[in-house]
Amino acid sequence: MKSINTSAHMPTEIEVENISKNKIKVSAYPFESGFAVTLAHPLRRLLFSSTVGYAPVAVKIDGVTHEFDSIRGMLEDVALFIINLKNIRFKLKNDVNRAVLNYSFSGPKEILGVDLENDEVEIVTPDHYFATINEDAELNFSVIIEKGIGYVPSENIREDIDAEYIALDGFFTPVKKAIYDIENVLVEDNPNFEKIVFTVETDGLISPIDAFKNSMEAMYAQMSVFQGILDIKVETNEVEEETSMEFTKLLQSIEDLNLSARSFNCLDRASVKFVGELALMSEVELKNLKNLGKKSLEEIKQAMEDLEYPVGFEFLDDSAEVLRKKIQDLKSEMNEG
Repeated sequence: MKSINTSAHMPTEIEVENISKNKIKVSAYPFESGFAVTLAHPLRRLLFSSTVGYAPVAVKIDGVTHEFDSIRGMLEDVALFIINLKNIRFKLKNDVNRAVLNYSFSGPKEILGVDLENDEVEIVTPDHYFATINEDAELNFSVIIEKGIGYVPSENIREDIDAEYIALDGFFTPVKKAIYDIENVLVEDNPNFEKIVFTVETDGLISPIDAFKNSMEAMYAQMSVFQGILDIKVETNEVEEETSMEFTKLLQSIEDLNLSARSFNCLDRASVKFVGELALMSEVELKNLKNLGKKSLEEIKQAMEDLEYPVGFEFLDDSAEVLRKKIQDLKSEMNEG
């Protein structure tokens, strides 16, 4: 007979493989069927849309009035010059968000990305070809570099720059590739569990593991708006009563769980003071507490089960809100004391 679950299986395994300097493979499993793609798809979108990068957004070239012009003594026309400029990856120094860079070159010279590096900017793609000028040519130009996320079309940039500049599409994302595969994995003779395998590659402005972390932080930040639902009180026609649930155990200090020093200190640093706070947490929330190891996680879960209020306990009616308010009041009293 097939077992009936009351909660989704929690994935426990994660693996990171360094394929190259700017490319990694991240695997996580096992997920219940359908959960893998539910998480993987928005993470992929956020990798492209929320990772911070730098891009040239405008260029001013001496003697040039528009992007279809040409420059005397330069092999490339302005259109190709702009394409080559976009392919060079800039990184502003000193944690600034914007810089105007001025350049002047005399020929004959083949200009590479490294030639654009100075005290204000680092060139992440130093070997990228940029332009070639002959022996009697001079090339003077200015580039505006901005910090941003995602993609911004030149139409949106044009209104914020001086008229003599040519506005450029801003390709800020440093993520070159973000793909995922969903594979089946076996869990206790059940072949229907899933594994997410992410491949992430960046252009060097940021490491792929940091790009992945940023996308997760963006997802958590966006979803945090729903935390507000915990503060919404649903009005009913029923007479409100103090819940009949016995709160004695749940209002005990976590010291009464007789946890190991490592587990107790981790909870204490996270400002978890009462047993009821653990019952109100989901397993994911508990697992995400800073520096909480796997052994401590299992120890805390076992202690709560022994108390008959396991982590993620399903409270009835408004019991959870009543408990949360009681704990909040107790913490306020502690702080005032």
